[in-house]
Amino acid sequence: MTGLGAIGLGACASTAQTAPAPATRSIENGPAADYPIVLGDPFTIDGVTYTPVDTLNYDQVGYVTGDDPGAMGVTGAHRTLPLPSYVEVTALDTGRTILVRLERRGPMTNDRLLALSSAALTQLGVREGAPIRMRRVNPPEEHRADLRAGREAPLRMDTPTGLLEVLKRRLPARGSAPLGDPRQTQVSGVVPTPGTIATLDSDEEAAVTAAAPDDVNEQPVAPAPEVLRPQLPMAVDGGPARAPVMVPTDPDGRFAVQLGAFAIRGNADRLAREVQGYVEISGSLALVRVGPFATRGQAEQALAKLRERGYSDALIRFID
Repeated sequence: MTGLGAIGLGACASTAQTAPAPATRSIENGPAADYPIVLGDPFTIDGVTYTPVDTLNYDQVGYVTGDDPGAMGVTGAHRTLPLPSYVEVTALDTGRTILVRLERRGPMTNDRLLALSSAALTQLGVREGAPIRMRRVNPPEEHRADLRAGREAPLRMDTPTGLLEVLKRRLPARGSAPLGDPRQTQVSGVVPTPGTIATLDSDEEAAVTAAAPDDVNEQPVAPAPEVLRPQLPMAVDGGPARAPVMVPTDPDGRFAVQLGAFAIRGNADRLAREVQGYVEISGSLALVRVGPFATRGQAEQALAKLRERGYSDALIRFID
């Protein structure tokens, strides 16, 4: 992105405290500019410690603030997601949804979930303190290139009114709250209560599942790939083992639910353990899948359950 400096800290408010500066690198306008991702060390704001972590299914509601005046392009600052990352940001008052590239650490206040550049605030059509949903996504390369070049990416599909009402009910009085999966990294400035991180009720689950977007950049699958299944069940990051997707699998099935494609095998193994799925090697990519299933209907049941757990970029793949 022309004119952008190294990834650093941004979105300082009056309550800002010193946060560690992650490793810096120049930003180019090509796919290589998205790698390697930077995490950085934990830091504390007003007594709350934030630990940067690569959360694949990050999905939270909270409030937005303005980033530093010098922030360029449709970019943002976040306290814990890798830099750079790509997120969909939805204005809960209108349903308007845009794609944003996270490039800085911030905001340095516990009351706000995300800091947006002036261009991002304008495209989203919001002001300081507006309620938002922020969801990590894996957009197509052409949309990434738009953001790296300082251009707006195409608008995403507007969020339906019914889902907006569901999301507004999840908003905390301050800070932020996760959606659907209480095992997401908690970044709220408020100590969470069971009500804050409770899973959606049945009506809300139906609304979230029905409105989940399918704009996933699918990866080609090489013929006769190697299938590597993890030992299950296993605990993840010291927590209890996750419940499997309760849909019967069929070793000879022709359908699977794919959750992601990874260049780093360890990341694929970690996600496969969490969903009790398997890893399939296709060329240089490790594909995380659940299944196989005998019918597309069974695969759709599994897809719905996975999306309820926060894996909103999952999709059904036909197995050759």
